[in-house]
Amino acid sequence: MARRTGRGFGTAGPGEKLLRYGLMLVVLVLTVGPFVWQLSTSLKGLGEDIYTRTPNFVPADPTLANYGGVADTIPVWSYGRNSLVVAAIVVFGNAVGATLAGYALAKLRFRGRRLILGLFLATLVLPGEVTIISQYVTVRGLGLADTLLGVALPGAIGMLNVLLMRTAFMSIPADMDAAALIDGANVWQRLVHIGLPNVRGMLSVVVIFSFIGAWDDFLWPLIVLTDPENYTLTVGLQYLNGTFSANPRLIAAGTMIAFIPIVVVFAVLQRFFFKGVEEGAIKG
Repeated sequence: MARRTGRGFGTAGPGEKLLRYGLMLVVLVLTVGPFVWQLSTSLKGLGEDIYTRTPNFVPADPTLANYGGVADTIPVWSYGRNSLVVAAIVVFGNAVGATLAGYALAKLRFRGRRLILGLFLATLVLPGEVTIISQYVTVRGLGLADTLLGVALPGAIGMLNVLLMRTAFMSIPADMDAAALIDGANVWQRLVHIGLPNVRGMLSVVVIFSFIGAWDDFLWPLIVLTDPENYTLTVGLQYLNGTFSANPRLIAAGTMIAFIPIVVVFAVLQRFFFKGVEEGAIKG
């Protein structure tokens, strides 16, 4: 008797699998392709043509001289240090502030909680360009213009990060809080011993997004900073773009230098990042 073969419900057929892999290949080319091209260009020497009709992703004679050229042309390490200071302030502010605010909105009961949550949601509707003038006036009024703290202050607590942490804390079963409350645990103890261990995944998502947003920001530092010694890396590279115009290899090398810290942060937190993306917090 011939064995009946068939696909189960939800099993992809050959055509669907081919379509999926095709779409994945297109996305891979669009996302990874520019990065590979920039890396390849940064490693090519002056004698190698980077404008060939057929793209050549493998340098014929790889060299690190372009990275040294960037450091010789602009104070790239000083700019990088400034960017790290700004990113550290923003990450710390979001990790602490968004966690506390998210926990309060999710687990505490107080008058005006719904109103505050609605205001947080309303701020997400406004694009950043609408409030940038008021932000600059506020920062200047505080005497923080042309300072790294003034660059970091507006992004120190992101409303989206607060809502992400609130969602993570809301996923914690209420019975756990009730049991801790019966045992005499106060709010701080419930946050430290119950809340934080269960939202590490979402907290890593907040940390990564905060770091990338602060590190890659260009418009706000350009508005606030006037002293070249305080420039962040993105502003420093773009401000001196005219210097690099005759040698796109240096531009590519500068881009790679700016990209390395993002790779390091993501590599360190990727395990918690994917946990936060997949689970949101914990399973009830």
